[in-house]
Amino acid sequence: MSRPGTKPAKSPTNSVKGPNQLRIIGGNWRGRKLGFPDVDGLRPTGDRIRETLFNWLAPDIQGARCLDLFAGSGALGLEALSRGAGESVLVEKHPLAAQSLTKNLALLNAQHANVINTDAFTYLANTGVQPAFNIVFIDPPFQLDLWQKTIDLLAQGDLLAEGCAIYVESGIKDDFQVPANWTLHRDKTTANLRYRLFYRSEQALK
Repeated sequence: MSRPGTKPAKSPTNSVKGPNQLRIIGGNWRGRKLGFPDVDGLRPTGDRIRETLFNWLAPDIQGARCLDLFAGSGALGLEALSRGAGESVLVEKHPLAAQSLTKNLALLNAQHANVINTDAFTYLANTGVQPAFNIVFIDPPFQLDLWQKTIDLLAQGDLLAEGCAIYVESGIKDDFQVPANWTLHRDKTTANLRYRLFYRSEQALK
């Protein structure tokens, strides 16, 4: 997950420059610190934002099937598991980041988690038949402007359950359109970014 002002991501062949740490802030693994590679453009969603987000998601998180489309450090998908999600699918394109996610899941002895080393669009176009997701996290590298394409692909498929919660993190000025059946539930900004939670409803299409 990238933040405004970061340098463009380098190619997957670049080496890791040193360890960074992610702290899980709630749930069964509260306080656990996990390393992740120093890949340019990869930054975890901040503690305060995650705390706010998971307060919003508290009524829905238990047993939820979660999809973290641009997993990066795993801040969102791992936090969801820690707080009682039933499953997290973590999609991450960068090989080094994907390897780190797999290692951290093993360290946590995390059950019902799956790391998929591919880009989000390939995953969304080739999901096959599987249970629908209850929560989806969309936090792509900001400089690549991937929000609209991601949202459009999600809307075209059958991956979202009725009442699915969709979290979108973006820059302040980044714009996108959501389907008519996605209702904005929460909307907050910081100095550098905007984060929103939508809920999907079949009823809005009727």
